[in-house]
Amino acid sequence: MAVTPDGRPIPPPHAAERTMLEGWLDFQRATLALKVDGLDDRQVRLASAPPSSMTLLGLVQHLAEVERNWHQRVFAGQDVPPVYGPDNAGGYGLDPARGMPEALATWKAEIDRGRELAADKSLDAAGPLSPQEAAVLGSDSVSLRWILVHLIEEYARHNGHADLLRERIDGVTGV
Repeated sequence: MAVTPDGRPIPPPHAAERTMLEGWLDFQRATLALKVDGLDDRQVRLASAPPSSMTLLGLVQHLAEVERNWHQRVFAGQDVPPVYGPDNAGGYGLDPARGMPEALATWKAEIDRGRELAADKSLDAAGPLSPQEAAVLGSDSVSLRWILVHLIEEYARHNGHADLLRERIDGVTGV
């Protein structure tokens, strides 16, 4: 597999649909990991783009929750609690006792669990939506294909946020 100079996996330029989708999702995940690399605890907790209260630590926690929601709750139909508890269902809230190493380990565990659940399933396999999600989407389920595309766009959007936060923290930029 080809990698960028900074070590991220390059999605294949020609591949089957699933390989392409998973390649782009892995690239986006690796981009997030790169954006938080090398920062200290104070920096990852810094809401560096006022008036937003978003932090890099909060973004990693949020994306752990996103992974859990779409793979476990929706695709697999499992009744699992929020990663960071019911009072922090979005994952953005920070706990002084939980830093980036724990957040990254949790996020990676959620990614691994999602990969397990989807590994032998067709892109057309569907998972049930909650009544609230179904009302928004106009369907009571979504396919694994839909979930993978949604995760790619979710990561891409939040990687844009991470890029701005990181640049405000220490001037580091880049894709």
